[in-house]
Amino acid sequence: MTEPHSKPGLSARRAAAKLLAAVIDKRTPLDGLLDPVGGNPAFRDLEAADQALVRAMLLSALRHLPVIEAVLSRLVDRPLPGGARALTHLLTIAATQILYLDVPDHAAVDLAVEQANTDPRNRRYAALVNAVLRRLGREKDRLLPEIAAETVNAPPWFHERLERAYGPLSEEILAAHLAAPPVDLTVKNDPQAWADRLGGIVLPTGTVRLRPFDGPVTQLPGFAEGEWWVQDAAASIPARLFGDIKDARIADLCAAPGGKTAQLIAAGARVTAVDLSRNRLKRLSENLHRLQLDAEIVQGDILKWQPEAAFDAILLDAPCSSTGTVRRHPDIPWTKSPADIEKLAALQERMLRHALTLVRPGGSVVFSNCSLDPAEGEDMVEGVLKTLPEIARKPVRPVDLPGLEEAITPRGEVRTHPAMLKGETPQLSGMDGFFAAVLVR
Repeated sequence: MTEPHSKPGLSARRAAAKLLAAVIDKRTPLDGLLDPVGGNPAFRDLEAADQALVRAMLLSALRHLPVIEAVLSRLVDRPLPGGARALTHLLTIAATQILYLDVPDHAAVDLAVEQANTDPRNRRYAALVNAVLRRLGREKDRLLPEIAAETVNAPPWFHERLERAYGPLSEEILAAHLAAPPVDLTVKNDPQAWADRLGGIVLPTGTVRLRPFDGPVTQLPGFAEGEWWVQDAAASIPARLFGDIKDARIADLCAAPGGKTAQLIAAGARVTAVDLSRNRLKRLSENLHRLQLDAEIVQGDILKWQPEAAFDAILLDAPCSSTGTVRRHPDIPWTKSPADIEKLAALQERMLRHALTLVRPGGSVVFSNCSLDPAEGEDMVEGVLKTLPEIARKPVRPVDLPGLEEAITPRGEVRTHPAMLKGETPQLSGMDGFFAAVLVR
């Protein structure tokens, strides 16, 4: 709700600056802050329209943060005091509106000055806020293209790891991160019919990609009837790598929220869905109920889980740094670190080694995650294979991914990234960064 006697829109700007500080200074994931039930109170107390504005300001600020910071530094005569973090975040949110959002410059400036004047930490900087932002409004058309062209739009650690892994392609990946992500659907049957009905296109994965639309996805035809679910095109690949799985017993480890579980069931498998989190399994159960699909659901730690009988196949979509989903979650480069990647890669290795003990001889394990970093994919799997002679990699063939052969690596693994799948527009292009490998016992 709007604070008494405050200017309309002021509470939204205050909330945005506060949440930006939580992401940048405390490395707090944005999704949790914006959760409608358990999120930050400054966000939850806003009206729906202001919540949408806060979300837009934060997503744009995080997508373009290095450029915004470089523009502001050009306009400030001397560097801001090191302890003036609240001022820095206030200016960043205001500059985001002026540079990237459909907000009148004068409104962004006036509200930023009011925000400074009503904050004891920033009151003495109100005149500076006014001068810098008014100058930004006058000079943005000249400054923005010039500074954007010479600025790497990522934190140094993230850019360095991308360059090491992808070389010149890393610049295309960073450019792809600037576009809002598409909405992709996995449908139970007849993707082309659903693409025609929903005004979308069919991708090589069989995914239906929607053109930009207004309103919640839950209002689209077929949602209530359980005919489809939201799932990025890349995320739909791992479950397809098993081939024919009709009547096969498959365990989906780390299964929630259930998109891959649904794929496996829809393909005819008898699925056991395992996850550690009771709340996430509740969401999985609700999703399967809407889709009218059934699975055995098990809450447990997969590192300790010992089923009574070995499975025909296992899908392990392991916890990871999620650096392949930066288009969707632009806070990730600012909340993760190389130390997180090392820790997660070690966890993935333990999970994979255990998963390989749960399949019968001749059974397969598909390992996957949504990280762009080889330490969590190619390198980790290679290290496991070197120590387990009874396990072999089953190469993915071009016939397994028709139309997406570029995603198959020389080793026969799958590696997608956001610069793949060039479409009509940036928003209809790309896919999440994913890694997947098929291992056979």
